[in-house]
Amino acid sequence: MVTAVALAVGGLFWLLDAPLLADLCWALGTVVAVVPAVVWVLDALRRGHAGVDLIAVVALGGTLAVGEYLAGALIALMLATGRTLESAAQRRASHDLRALLEHAPRTARRRSGTEVSTVPSAEVVVGDLLVVGPGEVVPVDGHVTGAGTAVLDESVLTGEPLTVRRPPGEPVRSGVVNAGDAFELRATATERDSTYAGIVRLARRAGAEAAPVVRLADRYAAWFLPLSLASAGLAWLVTGSAVRAVAVLVVATPCPLLLAAPVAVVSGLSRASRLGVIVRDGGALEHLGRARTLLLDKTGTLTKGRPHVLDVVAAPGWNPAEVLRLAASLDQYSPHVLAQAVVGAARERGLRLSVPTDVAEEPGRGAMGTVEGRPTTVGRLDSGAEKPRWARAADNRALLDGAAVAWLTVERRLVGALLLGDPLRPDAPRTLRRLRAAGIERLVMLTGDRAEAAREVGAVLGLDDVRAGLSPADKVAVVRAEREHAVTVMVGDGVNDAPALAAADIGVAMGARGSTASSEAADIVLTTDRVDRLADAVAIAVRSRRIAMQSALGGMALSLAAMALAALGLLAPAFGALLQEGIDVVVILNALRALGDDRAARPVLQPSTEALIHRFAAEHDDLQVVLEAVRSAADRLSDDAGPQALAAVGEAHRLLTERLLPHEYAEEHQLYPALTRALGSPEATATMSRAHTEIERLARRIATHLALAGPDGSPTPEQLDDLRACLYGLHTVLRLHFTQEEENYFSLAP
Repeated sequence: MVTAVALAVGGLFWLLDAPLLADLCWALGTVVAVVPAVVWVLDALRRGHAGVDLIAVVALGGTLAVGEYLAGALIALMLATGRTLESAAQRRASHDLRALLEHAPRTARRRSGTEVSTVPSAEVVVGDLLVVGPGEVVPVDGHVTGAGTAVLDESVLTGEPLTVRRPPGEPVRSGVVNAGDAFELRATATERDSTYAGIVRLARRAGAEAAPVVRLADRYAAWFLPLSLASAGLAWLVTGSAVRAVAVLVVATPCPLLLAAPVAVVSGLSRASRLGVIVRDGGALEHLGRARTLLLDKTGTLTKGRPHVLDVVAAPGWNPAEVLRLAASLDQYSPHVLAQAVVGAARERGLRLSVPTDVAEEPGRGAMGTVEGRPTTVGRLDSGAEKPRWARAADNRALLDGAAVAWLTVERRLVGALLLGDPLRPDAPRTLRRLRAAGIERLVMLTGDRAEAAREVGAVLGLDDVRAGLSPADKVAVVRAEREHAVTVMVGDGVNDAPALAAADIGVAMGARGSTASSEAADIVLTTDRVDRLADAVAIAVRSRRIAMQSALGGMALSLAAMALAALGLLAPAFGALLQEGIDVVVILNALRALGDDRAARPVLQPSTEALIHRFAAEHDDLQVVLEAVRSAADRLSDDAGPQALAAVGEAHRLLTERLLPHEYAEEHQLYPALTRALGSPEATATMSRAHTEIERLARRIATHLALAGPDGSPTPEQLDDLRACLYGLHTVLRLHFTQEEENYFSLAP
């Protein structure tokens, strides 16, 4: 502000033909700029490098020495402008991990004989017997004691959303939440030596070890600075004119460096914030643009982070929709995370739920009550219970899919099973493809989950490596190892990810539903619950950095040309300063391109196209009943190829004809033409159109089989193999087709 006022007032005096007063104002503006610039340079030298500001200080001193006060004031204004822009680009939030400390338990309930007293958790010693009530945080590491089984929410440590059961004798870590009835815990560690305190210390240490980001401008200044000083010295030595040397330094003042990077970075930050990506540091955006390795947590980052109903299996004589409806009716009164998933699935499919009565819940076992006058239970079965063939097949499918099973019994008879798991985010595959296109060379998943489930996710997404069963300390070790080879980004959403986020070159937190601790430890926060914003952030960072480099290098090239003219005596210092201002305008205009949208990264959808996407995405939820009916009919044929099995095939065909095929026809003639216009090529939907043809062909083939059935209403022996193949094949094609549409098309809409 002072330099701008001094320049303006000096200009006014010059117009009023008062050159002495004008020079006095300009000299004052120059002196005001010299003092902080010297402080910046000394600070940089104290840290071991000569930054971009050194040339500006030399140029300011030179203008004062030779009396070129107007040139000094112009340089002072440019220097102040660059610093202001840089400050705007490098606002950084505190990494104090406040949420970690807030979650840490401060008290414990210690039992001595028959008395239970509340004490500070720091006073707990090894061997103390503690009582952990429902909803309370486990204060220290220990193991379950007594007769009860602990039902725990361990997501704060593992990131996994499903509760786990810990029978007597099993270890329990501090920081986890009691999701069941009260249980007793025998302390095996003090608060200081427990798991959660270790996570807090680890995050702090990792954050302290993170290397500071070097400004892009300073990297270029490493060679531009000596070149400028050498050119000015040579001009003085050859011509004997100190004014020429100052003129060289004036046009060599690295305003393209001081302005280009901050303007491009600020523009990139603004562009990112409009997409729900909060970048807390301009240096972080620069660094993200150079990243080559990306480490991702699984749960809540690549997956949805909460259980969903993956499939519904019905006993003979029952249909999947009725199984889901009855289970959801009973689960309405349960706060359990799996129960909420069941109710959510039923509501997504528009099923009408009944009001249960006499509802009770046994932690770790499930709910029981009366639905429509019949005793009903949802949850686990006794381990020794005998299961029919269809139920054993459902168990096998759950094992292969890594899913949990909730069994439905009606009047003490097993009638269905609901398979629940944490599915991939629909936008995850497309996001990873975009990340590779943006320059990420290595994609690695880090998770505390089981190796089998992790490997399946890694195979589906085509990851370069999968590390499973990791503790927070293990994740930090992997991050440090990867940082030795390339600029590394870590993406996560849980408290257990906070240390790894702090240890990485760039930490990215899924902030919409993730832990506050992970957001506090991160450099970048995705405020919307979409992982594709990660690809947007990387694309914006790469583009902003590329534009900053173009502006800086282009501006320096023009400055070098001006330096040559100044050395030859063709540019006076004041005119050189004005020319430098012109170069700055060009540099700034080019840097402002970072505000624009990179249309190649994300197609632009018309509102009508977005509406179509949302409509057909909702229909996919409704059509799950058709997929289940097709699979159930195929299973019936395998169990019993009689009239009832053929009736199930007929019901599946009815649903195909009345509900699924009209949906596919509408997609082909309404959604796909709109997407073709947005994506720019008919080939973008050609593969999906071919799938529509195959779905219709298989449906016609099933109709032909129904027409060829024997007079007793059973399929003939000659039909069985092909009919089963048609049904299983159609089920597979439909699942793949739905998944591809959700990944490639539906994920485009906000």
